[in-house]
Amino acid sequence: MKRLLKLTLKIVLGFLGFLLLYTIVIFFTSIVSVNENNEVTNKNIPIYILSNGVHTDIVLPLKNEIKDWSIDISYLDTKAKDSTRQSLAFGWGDKGFYLDTPTWADLKASTAAKAITGLSSSAMHITFYGNLKEDENCKKFFISENQYQKMIRYIENSFLLDTSNKTQRIGTHSYGKHDIFYEAKGSYNLFYTCNTWVNQALKAGNQKAALWTVLDKGIFWHYN
Repeated sequence: MKRLLKLTLKIVLGFLGFLLLYTIVIFFTSIVSVNENNEVTNKNIPIYILSNGVHTDIVLPLKNEIKDWSIDISYLDTKAKDSTRQSLAFGWGDKGFYLDTPTWADLKASTAAKAITGLSSSAMHITFYGNLKEDENCKKFFISENQYQKMIRYIENSFLLDTSNKTQRIGTHSYGKHDIFYEAKGSYNLFYTCNTWVNQALKAGNQKAALWTVLDKGIFWHYN
């Protein structure tokens, strides 16, 4: 009995120690900025970062001279079929969490366990937007054409394509009238979250970003 209690105590203390170290590392790596001295000129492409308080999306133009996302992502696949919305929000995340957890009340222990440990697949959540209003959870900035090309290469490479190199829509799943889900590469885990993905997208485009973060606040810290 004593051995069991000692083992249990070691496990609990080890877990608490891990959480403490994890929290400390997140804090310090989130506030360390990269690409801070970005002096590139001719920044004319508008980009947004958008948070719901937990999850971050990166919002790009639906089409411009460099990239026409509508070739692979059509507004006709949304319930609204609204052609007036000309911005696309990209959000990468755990597929099980995205599709099976519309609200926090629907979260299952098995879904959370798979997401944390990286045992499930991922999905790309696409939302069509019209005009976005800047506030503490929505920041707008401009990037150059060269930076945008680097950023879209990163995002393109996050989609899991079929044998014909086409994006793969996930059924008719959606949260509302203006969004769609697609198959994506990679696995969500404790060290690589939806916010890590957006942070990496910003890094790919030579934009301000955290050294490493798993939280939306780790991204927005550098844009406030």
